[in-house]
Amino acid sequence: MALTISELARSSGVGVETVRFYQRKGLLFDPRPAATGGARGQRHYGELDVKRLRFIRSAKAAGFILDEIAELISLDHTGDRPRARKMAEMRLAELDREIAQLEAARQSLRRLARECAGSDDGPCPILEAFEEPASSRT
Repeated sequence: MALTISELARSSGVGVETVRFYQRKGLLFDPRPAATGGARGQRHYGELDVKRLRFIRSAKAAGFILDEIAELISLDHTGDRPRARKMAEMRLAELDREIAQLEAARQSLRRLARECAGSDDGPCPILEAFEEPASSRT
């Protein structure tokens, strides 16, 4: 299978500029037309490129940053499962912190919405809460 860059991008649900960006970052191979026998200066990609691009998208969806994704890719070649597991555990801990922050924000908004619905008198508690400095909120 030989795909153009636009076909590669489409097959993985990203734009061509995203593919080029990942190539500049060293996450995806940048085939040169002369090396792959491509016509009219087109680069051609194969199934491994599709798999790599899908891996990158999945890792990003899990919250890994590009440097971490590059490390995960390199770990695939070394088979360093303990390091990959440690990276996943660290990412899980960060997700847990983010979820806790979101849960606190949800509870705060629920409380403010109840207070706002309780009366039409005086200033709106929601608007007042967002006018306060963040350090004084509970």
